[in-house]
Amino acid sequence: MSEANKIPFLDLITPHVELEPQLTEVFRQALCTAGFIGGPMVEEFEASFAEFCAADHAIAVSSGTDALRFALMACGVGPGDVVVTVPNTFIATTEAISQARAIPEFVDVDEQTNNISVEMLERFLEKRCVRNNAGKLISLRCGRPVTAVIPVHLYGQMADMDPILALADRFGLVVIEDACQAHGAEYFSKRLNRWMKAGSVGRAAAFSFYPGKNLGACGEAGAVTTNDAGVSAKVRMLRDHGQEKKYVHGLEGYNGRLDAIQAGILRVKLSYLEQWNSQRRERAGNYDRLLADNDSVIRPHEPSWSRGVYHLYVVRTSDREGLMNHLKEAGVGTGIHYPIPLHLQKAYSPLNYNPGDFPVTERLATEIVSLPMYPQLTEGQQAIVAREVLAFSRKSGSVPGPAEESLLAQGDRSI
Repeated sequence: MSEANKIPFLDLITPHVELEPQLTEVFRQALCTAGFIGGPMVEEFEASFAEFCAADHAIAVSSGTDALRFALMACGVGPGDVVVTVPNTFIATTEAISQARAIPEFVDVDEQTNNISVEMLERFLEKRCVRNNAGKLISLRCGRPVTAVIPVHLYGQMADMDPILALADRFGLVVIEDACQAHGAEYFSKRLNRWMKAGSVGRAAAFSFYPGKNLGACGEAGAVTTNDAGVSAKVRMLRDHGQEKKYVHGLEGYNGRLDAIQAGILRVKLSYLEQWNSQRRERAGNYDRLLADNDSVIRPHEPSWSRGVYHLYVVRTSDREGLMNHLKEAGVGTGIHYPIPLHLQKAYSPLNYNPGDFPVTERLATEIVSLPMYPQLTEGQQAIVAREVLAFSRKSGSVPGPAEESLLAQGDRSI
């Protein structure tokens, strides 16, 4: 494939070129008003993003990591508390827990959705914890109180929240959503008989606006959403040196504010997010159709209660290295999210986890491949990606079905 026809894993150039006049106007406005920290652009983005998430409050902060750390602290998670989450996530999830001076503990994931397994969470709470004399839930692993659970809405699909919330109520836990990959994702709550947006379900939620996200800044940015006015007020203090008002510090906080220029850029992009998410869902559906006859890759599973936004399109294969090398030679970019589970990372060796502790996560980590996924991805590009996946499968010994044979026969006419 020629250099011009290469298919990148992610295209961040095209949307910014398309939005250049609106984005440069944000910068011009900041220059003309000297409004660089706080002010109208931040407030307008917060109001718009809260409305988008169907949440009462949105608080803009400097990164997704800060968003999760501040959410934990504002929800009362304190030093030595245990926060339960999954090992198949980016390290920022557990960094935020540690930076709140809490302790991460893990449960395995559901093999179909890649999200937290409700069964494993229940087993952890029932079998690996006990109540002390004061009625607090104590982890048998470290002897510390278990106070919160962080379901990670991985790859743009929400975790199964109804049973998670039911377990949290039963065991007295706070639920904080890691929605850093799930801007606009939805979950159908049977309990409430309605669809709910990511960021509106738990006590609080954290979002990242890293440039590659569905809603990405032109730099670092994040936000906390919540329906709890008290949590909102505390996050606002934490992000701004603990200030209740200028030079009045109710607590020791952080410098975690979002630059006004980034807020203005995000507000421009937010007006396109529904369209971009819809395009991602269309691209995912197209991949599903193109790869339907191929039994050498496992496509993403979307349950009936989920409307994912496909931050990533992740397939599974028994020969990941071979597939990725084949696609690279064909000019197709790929990624792995994530190759080493957190419980096996050197950074968390003091937690004393071992290989085999979370078998589903560990198996997935050896099989997952992220294919190109972004709103500007064309059907022709997708046809080439699928054709090369199928060509590798045939080279590896899989027998293509009729639809695969037709795709393979198209050659470069697909682009």
